[in-house]
Amino acid sequence: MLRTAWKFLFYDKANSLGALLGIVVSTFLIGQQISVFNFITDGIGKIVTTAPGYIWVLDNKTQNINDLHPLDVRIQYQIASLPGVQKVYPVYITNGYVQYEGGDKESVKLIGVEPPDYAGAPAGFFAGTHQDLLPDGGISVDLYEERVFPITDLGATFEINGKRAYVATQTKGVRGFARAFSYTTIDRARWFANGSPYEATVFLVKAAPGASPAQVRDAINDNAFGVRAWLEGELRRTSVIFYLKHSSIVLAIGTMVVFAFISGIAIVGLTLYSSAIDHLRDYGTMKAIGATNGYIRKLIYTQALLFGVPGFAIGQLLIRLFRTAMERQGVLVSFTLEFQLAFFGLICLIALLGAAFASRRVIRLEPAAVFRF
Repeated sequence: MLRTAWKFLFYDKANSLGALLGIVVSTFLIGQQISVFNFITDGIGKIVTTAPGYIWVLDNKTQNINDLHPLDVRIQYQIASLPGVQKVYPVYITNGYVQYEGGDKESVKLIGVEPPDYAGAPAGFFAGTHQDLLPDGGISVDLYEERVFPITDLGATFEINGKRAYVATQTKGVRGFARAFSYTTIDRARWFANGSPYEATVFLVKAAPGASPAQVRDAINDNAFGVRAWLEGELRRTSVIFYLKHSSIVLAIGTMVVFAFISGIAIVGLTLYSSAIDHLRDYGTMKAIGATNGYIRKLIYTQALLFGVPGFAIGQLLIRLFRTAMERQGVLVSFTLEFQLAFFGLICLIALLGAAFASRRVIRLEPAAVFRF
């Protein structure tokens, strides 16, 4: 059957190329949109994923890591006294405005962490160390945030909220959704924002060895007033869902994915249907000499899969080129093996649904009709 399917494809090169193009276009459009979606959702929860291994304590009204409210720092002592808690680290996250000499103001999210542990900051920097944040004015900038920080060289100076700052360390690919991230010490973040030294916006809780993070979370929620504790995965997931519910991201990207799915089915279906019409005599002859409808259907489905596999491979190559171009701008995206397998299954489904549309015409063909052609 495979050999026969190849013969049909090579005999009708024009229709074969058309069906292949449909698969390639669908693969690229779906992969492109999902790449953008993954980057957006990764940025929404980037503050959390950059500092893994903690229980996150926020005010009890917040459903989103990017919308925080001040907390009294004395709450950390109450949390520290609970069973299962090893240590509590205050973090001060606020918004600011960056301005270079002669430039426009750009928004930035300042993340202030407490020395000497620097809990909440990346484990390491692309250039510089955590200790480099200690001198007055020292902050981190991301190499890909050139729109906000036109000069990212170490030592470059600028202003944040009208106060002098300079590049002390560099990150690479640590970017948030809608705002650039800059890490500094907690006292300096308060100073930039004119905040109170008695305030924090997040407490990071390290569970004691052997303690269950879920049980520590529950203990905090049961005993600490005015705050809510989250496991890392919970907070990231809730933040992403909050943004998706309150924005048109899902609608915009989902529409493009559905369009690519439907257009792929239409292109493959119409192309295979046209090919089936052109080969009615051949299919009729096969049925006249004993080929069953099941065999004919499998033959057409096999042709569709022969489009799907190379079409998916070519589409993946185009997606790889697209992602490489995105990475040069700091848009870092990766796909898991499970997603790739599901994606391949989706493309095969597109090919098979298109083939189902074409096979209906051939299945209705009577074997005796071959003598009328």
